[in-house]
Amino acid sequence: MSRLRRLLQASVDATKRALSGNLDDLMPPPERFIFSFNSKQELNKWHLYSDSEFGGMSSASLQITESENGLTSGIFSGSLSLDVAEGSKWNISRGGFCGMRSKKFDGFIDLDSYDTIAMKIRGDGRCYISTIYTENWVNSPGQMEDNSWQAFVYVPKGNWYVAKIPLARYLPTWRGNVIDAEMEMNPSRVLGMSLSVNAEGGVPGARTGPGDFRIELDWIKALRTGPIMAWLSYSNGSSCRNKVS
Repeated sequence: MSRLRRLLQASVDATKRALSGNLDDLMPPPERFIFSFNSKQELNKWHLYSDSEFGGMSSASLQITESENGLTSGIFSGSLSLDVAEGSKWNISRGGFCGMRSKKFDGFIDLDSYDTIAMKIRGDGRCYISTIYTENWVNSPGQMEDNSWQAFVYVPKGNWYVAKIPLARYLPTWRGNVIDAEMEMNPSRVLGMSLSVNAEGGVPGARTGPGDFRIELDWIKALRTGPIMAWLSYSNGSSCRNKVS
């Protein structure tokens, strides 16, 4: 057997051994914590925004609280108003939105091995918006902002739920509006996330209109729910980007 053939055979044998008995060594864990609202230091990872930056009257806060049994959680709450302050220099006809956005990660995080975002939350009957910010890998002239991808998050009021949102459900958006174009998310270059709420819009049956809002958060994770062999084929060079139709 020639040296080249021996090298090729050794490579094939090594691949067979890896696939037959060491999948756990090859794969990342099935879930990855992104945020865990378990201490007040978590607040340093987020900043708040609302329509008040543009003359609106909405307000928001983010707190870490501890329950009687010693468990901690984050509470994103506030008040939504459609009113606009008199004499505002911004040309907006109504307000009605608040959000919490993470500060940019140290570089970026790679979620290429995962297909779902999961959140353990306790809602108030409103519909919220989950946003993923990715590196803008095709900069348009005059557009240097991060790419943003949004999906609705809704759980019934009262109890804790784990909301699972496939990455394929996130749609490309530009300043809150869905872009009518075929684009691919780049989950290997995630720069940050946000959670926001609007007074209007959302899923049917959700509470809408001005007034108070409150959502409690335990954690945000990335999950891998697809088949093992599918992930292996992606890791060997196939694209696992989620096309938005």
